[in-house]
Amino acid sequence: MALWKIFIFRLLLLTGLRLARGTVSDSFKECSQFFYMHTAPTGVRGGNLKRICQRYGDKLRYATLYDSRRRLALYSAYTFKKSDGQRRMDTPWMYEPQLVSADESGNMRELPSSGETDQLLEESQAVLADYVDAVEYERGPLNPDQHQADNQDKAATYTLTNVVPQITDLLEGPWSVYIDMVRRRLNNFCRGPAYVVTGVTVSGVTIRRGREDRMAVPKHLWSAYCCPRFDRNSPYDVRYMFPTYAAYALNEIVGHSVTEVPLKALEAFLKSQTDMDKSVSIFFKDCLTENSHANRE
Repeated sequence: MALWKIFIFRLLLLTGLRLARGTVSDSFKECSQFFYMHTAPTGVRGGNLKRICQRYGDKLRYATLYDSRRRLALYSAYTFKKSDGQRRMDTPWMYEPQLVSADESGNMRELPSSGETDQLLEESQAVLADYVDAVEYERGPLNPDQHQADNQDKAATYTLTNVVPQITDLLEGPWSVYIDMVRRRLNNFCRGPAYVVTGVTVSGVTIRRGREDRMAVPKHLWSAYCCPRFDRNSPYDVRYMFPTYAAYALNEIVGHSVTEVPLKALEAFLKSQTDMDKSVSIFFKDCLTENSHANRE
């Protein structure tokens, strides 16, 4: 990279446009509204964890727990928006400036169009170059744009701190079907806010670039939703999946399927995985039904 490009890029990183307050910290206090009852999941471990309140266009959009040592998002938490499932295809990929420098803006920023990135950025998080030779994997979003309605909310999902290396056949096959099935289920039968947490378990496999281990590869993907107010007159084959239900999938070349399970079954499964405590809990008190409100709908 030319010296003048390095100078300009580092100047932007270190002095930055001060568009917002800091949004990477040791807590989710600033963006707790994306968690049911303002309570983040417990029992998820990692190395050098960063809690990112994902901000785009000066507005908080969702929350991500990021393992900066593994350069891997462990989960993203968001509120589901009723949508037609259309994807936004014209959004450039972005990065989180505050993982580079604590003095940076809280707004996610577009990655350099040349594909060349500064060392400070590469040390702090995954970059596009990490996926170039990893031919089995695609960038799999934890907060998918299909679960958002507003164009700005959709655009905010295109940051590399919201995606994980996902087997292409899983992402484009069963996982895509599951994401759309949840979208239609919540569109049709959820009558209030729906809180979703989608995350990963760790495999020990890494993606290398050159001689460096760049990024951890998930062993599983998992997801759970909480909709306290729902249509209690919905068909039984849907009603038992409210107020909460969950799923997981193996992120390997063989065995592409998504298994839907009750929330407690997912938590029991996660407790047996690497870097998960026995105290794993995704939703406060397992997501309580708001009966009085639901019966009025």
